[in-house]
Order: sequence, then C-alpha cells, then structure tokens
Amino acid sequence: MRIVIFAGGSGRRLWPISRQSSPKQFEPIVGEVSTLQLAARRVAPVYGYNNIYVATNARYRGLIHQQLPELPVSNIIFEPARRDLGPAVGLAMAHLGRSNEHDPVAILWSDNFIENEAAFIELLGVAETLVSEGKAKILFIGETPRFPNENLGWIGLGETLGEVGNVPYYGFESLTYRPALDYCRQIFEQGTHVWNTGFFVTTPAYIRELYKIHSHQMWDQLRIIEENIGKDTYEAILAEIYPSMSAVTFDDAILTHLDPSDALVLHSDMGWSDPGTLYALKETLNPAQNENVTKGLVIDAGTSDSLIYNYESDKLVVAVGLEGMIVVNTDDAILVVHKDQIPLVKKVINELQGTELEPYS
Repeated sequence: MRIVIFAGGSGRRLWPISRQSSPKQFEPIVGEVSTLQLAARRVAPVYGYNNIYVATNARYRGLIHQQLPELPVSNIIFEPARRDLGPAVGLAMAHLGRSNEHDPVAILWSDNFIENEAAFIELLGVAETLVSEGKAKILFIGETPRFPNENLGWIGLGETLGEVGNVPYYGFESLTYRPALDYCRQIFEQGTHVWNTGFFVTTPAYIRELYKIHSHQMWDQLRIIEENIGKDTYEAILAEIYPSMSAVTFDDAILTHLDPSDALVLHSDMGWSDPGTLYALKETLNPAQNENVTKGLVIDAGTSDSLIYNYESDKLVVAVGLEGMIVVNTDDAILVVHKDQIPLVKKVINELQGTELEPYS
C-alpha cells in the first residue's frame, strides 16, 4: 500500500512555534524530531520509504529534503499555491493514479500524535485488506472518543458488519464537523460516533471518479494537470492551473457527496490527538488541570494548567502564580496568552500580513 502524508498547512494557531517559513509539522513540538518525521517513521518500517509520498507547498521543498532524506525525490508532490485540501488531494490522486490506480492508498496527516503506534499500524493493515478485497471503496479510521470534544469532527457508526482478525469493522453513517457541545455530549454518551482522525484508505480510481461526478470544474483542471505529469510542460501547466482552482475543503468538494454504502469505519483507542492550538497541545501532553507542560529551561512556581515552552538554551523563563496560561519564548518572539483567548492569536498573526512585522508571522 502507498501512503500519502499531507504536510502543507500553515499552522498559525500554534504561533510562535509554527511560522510561515517553518509550520508546525516541521517543528520538534514534542521530543527532538518534527511531527512530519514522526509520521513518516511511524509507517516506514512496514511500508518502506519508496511507498511514502509527501504532499506539500512548494515553498517547503528544502525542509522536506532536509527532514526526510530517505524519501525519493519523485515521491514529493509540490503544490504551487495554497488552495486547501480539495485541490491538494485531487493533485495527489492524479500523481498516484498514473499507475496501479485500483491499489489501496492511505491518506495521513503530518501533525497528529499517536501514542499506540502498534494499534494504528494494525488498523492500516485491516483497512488495506478491506479495500483490496472490495468490501469498501473508502475506509475511515476513527479514534474511540475519550470525552465530548467539540473541536473535532465525528464519524457516525453503522452496524458491526464483520471483523478482520480481532478488529471489527462498521457501516458508515455520517461525517459531522465540529458539532455543538450539547450534541457532542449526546453522541458520546450514546456511543454512536467516534472521533474523525482524518485518516482514510481508498483507491485513486475511486477518488478520481468522485471528482469527475461531483466536482466537474476541478476534475477538468486536474485532468489537464495529470496529462502533463512526467512531461517538460508539467511545471508550467501546474503553475498556471493550480492557483486558479477553487479553495475548497476535501470534505465539501468530495466527502459530503459519497454514497454511505461505499464506506466502512474502523476505530481503536490509539491515543490519537490533533493539537490544533497550544492549549490543545497542553491537554494532549498532560490533561491534568493542576499540572503543567514545560520545555527547555523553565521554573514554574505556584503555576497550574499551563504550557511554558522556552526555545532559548541561554535564557531562563520563570512563571510564578499563573493559571491556564500559555507562554512560549523563541529567539525572536514571545507569546503570553490565557487559554480562553487562544483563538485571538491566529487573528493577530493574520493582521501582520502586509506590514513591517510580517517576517515574524
């Protein structure tokens, strides 16, 4: 099975760890290597680097080569502009669909954390089997929910339809993006839904057919790009067409239109998390409200429920009497924000665009 890891996001909600020049997937948010490197190393022992592809923005060409030198150059799919995941997934499928278009492909993300990697690899293997055998055209991988999270998407489960080994698989009912907290509590208590990790296994042939049926204009544009892959004209055609494609999510362009009978669902307690904000990162690493998460040279006296990251080895950060705070010190920027005000960080950083402070964004 081939693996596509998407690594093109800007990650502004994790500023100042994440910057335009080096978004969060290229940063060692936990440990000593980036989340992109973790994502690749997670699957490489089973599938090999020759079967791993990375889809990313062209501006990160150097970072990809630097962080994943094992990856064949031909396995990097560069997007010349940010156009969201509708065009990005279509471009990746155009590349992979040129050969073995009916073979399974796993779509993964570069910025997720997974504690139980063995459980994750097992689910990938089961998904590959079910798609290869034709029991599903697309198979969603979910995380058994740990609490009613309103900041994630949820997958509605159908009946248990069978199992592979000891892993059951379920019918697919629905995708719900960030439902209201009351509804989250309801479906959490009912046990009818799982968290949507965004991971899925499918085939290029199936996804391309969905573009052809449900996104005509994008399909026509992707078809022209695909016809030029491997030719001297490819870069010019891609640079001309891709920036003009609609900036639409993959969910809106494709997944909302799929026939539920085409899909199956797997889920497990993998310890999966998607820390989209700095406080979500704190909750991921240590959910206890009376405890902190620190990195670097930090003293946290009388402080609770806070994340304090210090990226300067020759500077001491001292936090005294803080509660529910985020403090991040880098070599050129410092962020201090209460956890309840974190949504404002992205807004503030967006306002730096076009000003003399843009280099800090």
